[in-house]
Amino acid sequence: MKAKPADSYQVANVGEIDSPALLVYLDRVKDNVAKMIALAGGVERLRPHVKTHKLSEMVRMQMKAGIRKFKCATIAEAEMTAACGAADVLLAYQPTGPKVGRFIELTQRFPKTKFSAIADDEGAIRALAKEFSAAGVVGEFLLDIDCGQHRSGVAPDAAALELYRLIHSLPGLRVGGLHVYDGHIHDKELLARIKTCEAAFKPVNALLQKLGRANLPVPTVVAGGTPTFPVHARRKNVECSPGTCVFWDAGYEAKLPDLDFEPAALVLTRVVSKPATGRLCLDLGHKAIAAENPHPRVIFPGLPDAQAVTHSEEHLVVETARAAEFKVGDCLYGVPWHICPTVALHSEAVIIENGRATERWKIVARDRRLTI
Repeated sequence: MKAKPADSYQVANVGEIDSPALLVYLDRVKDNVAKMIALAGGVERLRPHVKTHKLSEMVRMQMKAGIRKFKCATIAEAEMTAACGAADVLLAYQPTGPKVGRFIELTQRFPKTKFSAIADDEGAIRALAKEFSAAGVVGEFLLDIDCGQHRSGVAPDAAALELYRLIHSLPGLRVGGLHVYDGHIHDKELLARIKTCEAAFKPVNALLQKLGRANLPVPTVVAGGTPTFPVHARRKNVECSPGTCVFWDAGYEAKLPDLDFEPAALVLTRVVSKPATGRLCLDLGHKAIAAENPHPRVIFPGLPDAQAVTHSEEHLVVETARAAEFKVGDCLYGVPWHICPTVALHSEAVIIENGRATERWKIVARDRRLTI
C-alpha cells in the first residue's frame, strides 16, 4: 500500500476510544479533497458523491473548499446535503413509489437548493410528470445512460433520444442532461482504463450530437466515479462525480495505483482473544467492516502478513507469524477494502487531528430517512 507508515495512524489517546470504531484522519481528508480539485481542474468540474462519507461535516468542508454541487444515492443523503446549504444536489436514483412524494417534499422544503434526479423508464417518467404537475412544481431529471455496467439506465441509442425528448416535453418536468456512470470499468493500468472508458463513452458522444441536431438542451453531463475520474477530468463540459477518493480504501489502493489519494478513514480494532498459536481474534466482525467482498476485507499496515481465517458477526480471526508479540487488549488499525459500506455500519466517526481523537461526528445519512 501507498499508505503512510503504520505508526503514523497511531492515536495517542486511543484508550478513550471503544472498539470497533471508525477513525477519520482529518488532515488526510483535506489533502484528498485538495487532490480531487486539482485533478478535476477546478471546483466547477466537481460533483462529489456523498455516499462514501454520509457526513454533514464533510459536505461543509467541501463547500468551504468551493465545491457547490453534490451527488447522492438516497433521499436522506440529499436532505443532509441540502440542510448544509448545498446549492445543487443530484439524486442518482430513479424515484419510484413513496420516493416520488418524498423527493417533491424535498424540493419544497429546501427552495434554495437546486435538486435533480435521474430517470430511464417511460412509465416512470410519465408517472413523475403526473405527480410533479399535481404538486405544482417542476422536477429536473437527467436521463440515466447505461454505457456498459448494465445496472440501470438505457443504452445511448435512438430509444434514449426519444426518452430524452419525452422528459423535455412533459409538463412538470425539465430535462437536465445525461447521467453516465461507468462503474464496471476498473482496469488497473491507466492506459487500459482510458481505452476502456473512451470506448464506453463513444456512443454517449454520438447521442450528444443527435441531441444537438434535435435542438434539445443538454445542461450538463455527469460522468463516472472514482476509477474513471482521471479520464473524464480531461473532457470539456463534463462534471466528475468521484466519491471514494475522499476517504480512499485498500481496494482502490490495489486496483488504481495511478491515483495519488491516501487512506483517511480506518477502523480501530482490539485483540479480544488468542485462541491458538499464531492466531489473534479481533473485535472486527461483519457489523464493523464491509463483508460483501472475499478476504482480505481489511488490511493492517502494522501487521501486513495477517490472513483472515474466520469472520463472523462480532469476530475476525487472523493468522500471523507475529501473534506472540500481541496481548489481549492491544490495538490494530485497519484500512477497509471497501470504505463506503463500512462507513454505513457505524453510527459515528471518531475524528483524529494531530494524532489525537478530538471529537465525534454523527454519520447522519446512514439512515434511510431523516425528516422527509
